[in-house]
Amino acid sequence: MNRETTIWAVLFVCGVSFLGYRAVGTERGVGNMYVIAVETVGVRDEATGTMIPYKPVDATSTESPAVRREVQYQSTTRDTPNAHWSLSNTLGVWIAALLTLFAFSYLYKDNVCYKLTESIIVGVSAGYWMVLNFWEVLVAKLLVKLSPDAARYAFLPDTPPNAEADLWYLIPLIVGCLVFCRWVPRISYLARWPLAFVVGTTAGLKLIQFIEADFIAQIRSTILPLIVLDRRSVVGMPFIDWKQSIQNIVLVASVLASLTYFYFSVEHKGLVGRVSRAGVWVLMITFGASFALTVMGRITLLTMRLQFLFDNWLGIVRG
Repeated sequence: MNRETTIWAVLFVCGVSFLGYRAVGTERGVGNMYVIAVETVGVRDEATGTMIPYKPVDATSTESPAVRREVQYQSTTRDTPNAHWSLSNTLGVWIAALLTLFAFSYLYKDNVCYKLTESIIVGVSAGYWMVLNFWEVLVAKLLVKLSPDAARYAFLPDTPPNAEADLWYLIPLIVGCLVFCRWVPRISYLARWPLAFVVGTTAGLKLIQFIEADFIAQIRSTILPLIVLDRRSVVGMPFIDWKQSIQNIVLVASVLASLTYFYFSVEHKGLVGRVSRAGVWVLMITFGASFALTVMGRITLLTMRLQFLFDNWLGIVRG
């Protein structure tokens, strides 16, 4: 038995032993989830399949929604009265916990469990976005516009009965179908037109957004008074708000120093060189703060998964 097999065998035995102890030796067990039945009065949304709480309309209204009473199950704790064990929720917690451990196994070495988890995440994500785009784009934004009757009969029963077909939507349908011409070598060049249209339109829209958000807004935020006066005083004479004034001076000086570092028309010597070096410090502080913010976000995700393992699955946190 080699070293790697020994490590995996020891980890497996320790893990199974601990799970067995938690399952048999504790009252809560491992991964047991409980639900409680709650009666809901509302109107079912046919598009999403969820119940919307019913709000009585005015007596003069002609609307008559189909009000239903349905029993829904909500997650709760074992100590809640009338709570009972849920097989589906328990299986979901176990699957999520095992996939989390499989993902953490990459910290030791790339293995089959990690590859399985990676494939499941990629496949489920691709399937989710495919279904989402089918309903929100092909059905809701294309089929409803081209043939409201067919959409109402086959997919969306809540489509307005007075909706009329809009043949202008044949243009995006045809342009979208041209993308599949890439599979036919003789007419594959036709697939360049929709791609060029999408890339050009996206670039134009993003350019306007970035100019407004990252250029004009940044310039507007930098045009600040270096000396801020506060007129609140006993004798009515203005005095300087030192806190805000120092903040504005540091902000404007940092922006000018950063811009000086990227100004290459003048050799960075003397005063210009010292200002550009200060700009390097400003850039490093900015990059460090951004990186720290990213790390904090990842650590938050890690703590959430650990909390799920120790609380929802093992029941160590709440006992």
